[in-house]
Amino acid sequence: MFRVYKFMVRRTTEPMIDMTGKTRVSFQTCQGIIDFVKIEMKAKRITLKTQTGQRLMEMFDLMFAHFGPRHWWPAETELEVIVGAVLTQNTNWKNVEKAILNLKERGLLSLKALFSASADELALEIRPAGYYNIKARRLKNLISFIEDHYGGNLASMLEDDITGLRHGLLSVNGIGPETADSIILYAANRPIFVVDAYTHRILKRHGMVEDTVTYQDMQELFMDNLPEDTRLFNEFHALIVETGKDYCRKKPLCDKCPLGIYLS
Repeated sequence: MFRVYKFMVRRTTEPMIDMTGKTRVSFQTCQGIIDFVKIEMKAKRITLKTQTGQRLMEMFDLMFAHFGPRHWWPAETELEVIVGAVLTQNTNWKNVEKAILNLKERGLLSLKALFSASADELALEIRPAGYYNIKARRLKNLISFIEDHYGGNLASMLEDDITGLRHGLLSVNGIGPETADSIILYAANRPIFVVDAYTHRILKRHGMVEDTVTYQDMQELFMDNLPEDTRLFNEFHALIVETGKDYCRKKPLCDKCPLGIYLS
């Protein structure tokens, strides 16, 4: 069966399935996503009046033209997004995929199973993601939080208001701002901007933030200057990750980077 990811940006044309079984979209669809965001901005009478907002959208356009839509977060359910958000801490996504596959094959990718399993059992299955003992405890903490505060009803948690949900997630031992915001944006499908190390590196190299900038300051840079749009925040963060991974490395490849125009 072909997998269709639920949490990608909304498509405006029929999806195409490639030979690997992954869902792809055409250029027409890519343009449709941009057009939809622009139309929605106009409908809300939102304009990018700030120079920072204009600069950010220019960066978005350049990255989007280079990479196309990123189809992020790759997951089949909200719970899979949540588990992935914990497992991806300090590792690459390929390792996370192996760990999630192990959980699926063992029948552990459900709230009931995760709640019932011991931390040691989970650690054994998520070894590919690294720091498996720590991450197993963090998963158990998060699942216990859902059980204790929402009666084990994941839908109820995801429908909570952003402020309450974020406050609750940050109260869980081992859940920091990036993980909490990833859950809110990609699982709850709510408009909050996710910041990571790539965001800091790219913004710093382009003279938009200082080295000592905080997570909150970087998040506000995006949220105060861009329209509050879940799909835009989703795609923007994913494009930043791709740019950071491929070009804005510790030893940067500025001459090949879609944002290199700003440094020439």
